[in-house]
Amino acid sequence: MARWSSPKDPPLEAALRRNRRWIVNNQIKRLLLRFPSRSAPVRLLQSRFKTLDLLGRAANWLRKYPSCFDIFTGDGPSGSGGELCFGFTKRMAELVDAEEAAVAASEPAMADRLARVLMLARGRRLQVSKLAALRGPLGLPDDYLLRVLPAHTDLFRLANPYPHRRNAAELDLLRWVPSLAISSIEAAASKRNSLPRFTCSLPSSWVKSHEKMEDFNSTPYISPYSEDWAVPSTDAEAEKRAVAVVHEFLSLTMWRKISVMKLEHFRWEFGLPEDIGRLLLRHPCLFYVSNRYKLHTVVLREGYDVSELRVKDPVVAAKDRLGELMQEGLHEYNQRRRAANLENKRRRGDVDVKKEEEEPEDEAARLDSAEKREERRRFYKVLFGDDNR
Repeated sequence: MARWSSPKDPPLEAALRRNRRWIVNNQIKRLLLRFPSRSAPVRLLQSRFKTLDLLGRAANWLRKYPSCFDIFTGDGPSGSGGELCFGFTKRMAELVDAEEAAVAASEPAMADRLARVLMLARGRRLQVSKLAALRGPLGLPDDYLLRVLPAHTDLFRLANPYPHRRNAAELDLLRWVPSLAISSIEAAASKRNSLPRFTCSLPSSWVKSHEKMEDFNSTPYISPYSEDWAVPSTDAEAEKRAVAVVHEFLSLTMWRKISVMKLEHFRWEFGLPEDIGRLLLRHPCLFYVSNRYKLHTVVLREGYDVSELRVKDPVVAAKDRLGELMQEGLHEYNQRRRAANLENKRRRGDVDVKKEEEEPEDEAARLDSAEKREERRRFYKVLFGDDNR
C-alpha cells in the first residue's frame, strides 16, 4: 500500500488512540485466564516481556495498575512456596467475569457474523489459519471453533482438503442463509423504503467529495453477497462491488475498523483489487485511513458518531469497562508517583513547594498528556494488531 493516509480526522484518531491503551494488560489478562486459579508467577510474565515489547521488571509494570492486579507472595502454579505471584483484584475479576458472560451470550451473534464472512468469501470457505487474524476484529474468542461449531453442525464444517499440508484446515459454509445475505446498506434502505445507496459521512463543506459520492451512487448498488462469483463486466462495476464488500466487512467488525494489512491478506478470498489502499482513499466519504503507530488502519466513518461507536456490542461495552479500570489504575499510579517525586524534591529543597502545589491544572494536564504519549510510543509501538483484544 502506498505510504499515505487520509487527511487527519482528530475524533477518529482519538478513537483509535483510546482503543490502544489497554492492549498489554489485555494480554496479561488472557495469560492469567489460562490458570484455573487465575494467578501466576511474576517470573512467567517476565519471560513474556520481550514478546510484549516491554522493558524493565514485570513487577513494576503490574504495580502501575493497582486497580487491576494484586501482587502477593504465595504458592505459584508450579507448587514452589514463597514465590512472587500476581492475580486479578476483586474489581478486575468481576469485570473479567462480566466480559466472559457477554462473550457467552453473544455466541448466536458470533455464529451469524462468521456465516456472513464466509458468504462474502470465494467458495464460501476460509482457511482457519487466516481466520485467526480476524478473531479480534470479529470479536471471536480464542476457542471460537469449540464454541460455535458443535452448536451449528448444519451450518459449518471443518475440513482439510490437503492433508499433506500444515495449517491447511478450512472452515466451510454448508448452506446459504438468505436471511443473513442482506448487507447493512440494504437493511438501511429497507427501513427507509428506498433503493440501497452509500451515504457520505463527511461534513457538507466537503463539496467535491459529496459530488463524487453522488456520481458513484448513480449506478445501481451491487450487493457484496452473491451466490455466483461472476466477474463484473466493467471496471466501474468491479469497484462498486469491491467497495460494497469492504463496507460490509467493516460493518461486521466489532470496532468498525481493521488494519489494511489484514484486509490485504483476504484480497483473493473477497475478490478485492490488488491495490486496496488506493481503493480506500478514493472513497473518503466511506472510509478513513489512519497511519497511527505507522500501521495503516481503515475505519468505517458511518460507524462512529464523532469518536464514539454508534452501535456498541455488549462485548465491546464489557471490554471498555475493563479499559476504564485499567486507566483508573494508571492514573492512581501516576498520582502517587507525582506525590512521591514532589516529596523527594521538598526534602532536598530543590523546589518551591508552594509554587509546585499551585501549578495550574491545564499545565498538569499537559504534562500528563505528554507522559501518556511517551508511554504509548514506548510500549504500544508494535502492539497495534487487532489480535490483542
